[in-house]
Amino acid sequence: MINETMKAGTKIGAAIGGLAFLIFGIVPGFYFGSYGTLILLQHLMGGSVEPTLFVRAAIVVGILMGIACIAAVSIVVGGLLGTALGYVVSLPSMLLEKRKAGAAQG
Repeated sequence: MINETMKAGTKIGAAIGGLAFLIFGIVPGFYFGSYGTLILLQHLMGGSVEPTLFVRAAIVVGILMGIACIAAVSIVVGGLLGTALGYVVSLPSMLLEKRKAGAAQG
């Protein structure tokens, strides 16, 4: 029973984390991915960056990496919180089963 509750909590938490990413995470992923790539390219090239094809492609890859990283964090954190909530929800029934098993033995 505890396993099923925790699995359900994990799935629900991951779904909520994915939904939270869709609502709150796409724009920051886009922004921080592009900004981080631009700063990295400035440091690598030693000054201002010209808008060449390489720079534009690197920024697109940075944007995709930023979005993917924020999506992964959102889903994993949602799954962890869902697992924790599933454990908390199943805790009273687990304690009740333990108490019944102790009463049956003693």
